[in-house]
Amino acid sequence: MLSLTAVGEHVTNRSAKTCLYRCGNQCAHPVPNTSANSYFGDMIAAAVSRRSVVRGAAGAALISTLAWSTAENAYAAPGRGKPTMAGFEPIAPTPNHVDDVVVPEGYAWTPVISWGDPVEPGAPDFDVHNQSVEAQKRQAGYNADYLALRRGGAGNNAANKGLLIFNNEYTNPELMFPDYDEANGPTAEQAAIEMAAHGMTIVEVRRQGQFAPWTYDRHGARNRRIHAWTPFHVDGPAAGAEWMRTSADPSGRTVLGTLNNCAGGETPWGTSLSGEENFNQYFNTTGTADPDGRLARYGIQSSGRGWERADGRFMVSSEPNEVNRFGWIVEVDADDPTSTPVKHTALGRFKHEGATIRIATDGRAVAYMGDDERYDYVYKFVSKGTYRKGDKAHNKTLLSEGDLYVARFDGDGLGDGEWDGTGVWLPLVVDGTSHVPGWSVAEVLTWTRQAADLVGPTKMDRPEDVEPNPHTGHVYLALTNNTSRRPAEIDEANPRASNKHGHIIEWREAGNDAAALEFSWRIVLLAGQPNDPTTYFNGFDRRLVSPISCPDNVAFDSEPDHLWISTDGAPGTLGTCDGMFLMPTDGPDKGKVQQFLSVPAGAECCGPVVEWTDRSVLICVQHPGDGLPSSYPYLGDPVPRPGVAHIYRPNGRGTGS
Repeated sequence: MLSLTAVGEHVTNRSAKTCLYRCGNQCAHPVPNTSANSYFGDMIAAAVSRRSVVRGAAGAALISTLAWSTAENAYAAPGRGKPTMAGFEPIAPTPNHVDDVVVPEGYAWTPVISWGDPVEPGAPDFDVHNQSVEAQKRQAGYNADYLALRRGGAGNNAANKGLLIFNNEYTNPELMFPDYDEANGPTAEQAAIEMAAHGMTIVEVRRQGQFAPWTYDRHGARNRRIHAWTPFHVDGPAAGAEWMRTSADPSGRTVLGTLNNCAGGETPWGTSLSGEENFNQYFNTTGTADPDGRLARYGIQSSGRGWERADGRFMVSSEPNEVNRFGWIVEVDADDPTSTPVKHTALGRFKHEGATIRIATDGRAVAYMGDDERYDYVYKFVSKGTYRKGDKAHNKTLLSEGDLYVARFDGDGLGDGEWDGTGVWLPLVVDGTSHVPGWSVAEVLTWTRQAADLVGPTKMDRPEDVEPNPHTGHVYLALTNNTSRRPAEIDEANPRASNKHGHIIEWREAGNDAAALEFSWRIVLLAGQPNDPTTYFNGFDRRLVSPISCPDNVAFDSEPDHLWISTDGAPGTLGTCDGMFLMPTDGPDKGKVQQFLSVPAGAECCGPVVEWTDRSVLICVQHPGDGLPSSYPYLGDPVPRPGVAHIYRPNGRGTGS
């Protein structure tokens, strides 16, 4: 079981228990990527030697003073020339002891669905003192992360009906169970309840009108819980490989469950993608040898979470291949509650934050993916087949076969006063052939991290959400942080050592074609306090922006220049609650970061869905009460209950609109 002794060693921006239960306190362990890939540091050092530089607060950042705006290093106090954004008056940063969802003046919020709410037929109402495995399998899962709203439904008022899909990333057993024994870990029953609370939740929703709040239908025909015992079909080149076979599944083509599902994306053909992220923490490796380093490269080096007490497949010594069956992108047809979800091995195996789709010029489907780990990589998959509008059955095969690439970000020096450059997509698998010498296609796709190490991609600062703007095609990458990066390891794409605040990169594929193998890139946000000279807000005056730290998810709405950012880590870096921010990407307000909302004490803001025409924002409130008392969603329960919240403008008009 994961030892709580490791909690005291955690070095990240989150509370000790979030680090423990979300990722197995990975940042307290050695960096899994020990490859010797270049940081392009020589080029940076040469440029720095010719220019004035400043050091960050920790003495570890090397940032050209020419790269940033000439604004004074001061943040405008409330009321001092603080500009109004289209549709809302920005909120001030919320101190991290405030247990509330704070929204702009004139907006309201309400919980839509929370952990334990009944979803499938026969599910009982939530009762923290009478939990059971069978009840949890039919109730909403824990710690919502990725979120999607699929609009439309049958019958009258179809525009105000929809389907809500959200991931259930991980569990906080110390908050779930009033009698939890932190010293000894879960009982077998508690472990099984945790397993049932993982996965995904799908529910039908409706509202009374365009500006009314969404509510969920506990009797919706498409309601569904996906959990650790839900059968998944495995497809692609690694399906059926010997290392995918177990005693329960000698075919290597059927896996029970999906774990640690973080972000995701909606496909143009009407399915949902979900990324299996920190799957490493669930497996007990006690007594297991690792001669080829494959377990270590994925951070699978702990005594797990005690789940082997409920299911022996989580003991690596007795089921050594089970761990290879996690770390994939999964696809779910939420419209069909009887459908079998799929794990797509063609997209590679790593700690997937998620996957988002853009259709290339020639009709092929392109999936962008980040591997959320310090010094790991950004990937792109290009399907072999082409998208056919209206042919869902065909389009659901597009992620089963195609080419896989990993990104190299080349800086161009500091001569132009910006952090930017060009990039190349390095081939791993193309046309069914491995481009990693000595590796088969199935091996590349199963141990993708080690395969990528051999072709020389750029080590990034925890690449998380990667999203193409649906209006422009420009791609935005959230790099949450990396406090492990040393001064000698900085490069132009990761320009700060001990990077606790994170940054965002925009890139543009050559010819604006998603399938292109070259791109240009630039940093558009170096997060942090505006009075820190190492921050950068796409050239905007730092006196007029909100503090922001640890970008995690990005989202877009009907406005081509709206980039929405949700954060994960502000309590530890800024002393404020995490929240959601708007940063225009074009026009006179380009780079003007302003805060739209904040989530309660200890919580993280995830999975934003923005329908700005309706002044409607849906978010996931994850791990409320972690490290600080919370009673979210304020329904009188004795424990906090993570879930989905809706922020809306009752009269449909925002401040200033």
